[in-house]
Amino acid sequence: MNRSTVAVWFEIPSDDFQRAITFYETILGVSLHRETVSQGVDLAVFPYEKPGISGCVLSGGPYHPARDGGGVMVYLNCDGQLDGVIGRVAAAGGKLAGPKIALPGEMGTFIHIIDTEGNRIGLHAVC
Repeated sequence: MNRSTVAVWFEIPSDDFQRAITFYETILGVSLHRETVSQGVDLAVFPYEKPGISGCVLSGGPYHPARDGGGVMVYLNCDGQLDGVIGRVAAAGGKLAGPKIALPGEMGTFIHIIDTEGNRIGLHAVC
């Protein structure tokens, strides 16, 4: 494999699609782009600039949140805004899943949250 990164896409499952979209739009201060794909699966794509990596909130088909906090971890970039994003989590219907943690060296800081659908999500900032 000769790529600069191995991650190319992520998907955050939801049971209440609009509630999940509202949560991420509220805490991150962005608008997600809504799409419907085959077999009744709906997507709300996080903004990105090519060739950047993005992902989506999705609903329908076999996709359901991992309410036990297990499963794959996704970290969303909050560079320069981590404290502001953390401050909006509870008001948007989510909760903090632990303290903010400083990583060694210049790797940044992160925190885990639980979104409105029960998914554990990481928020990360380098600064």
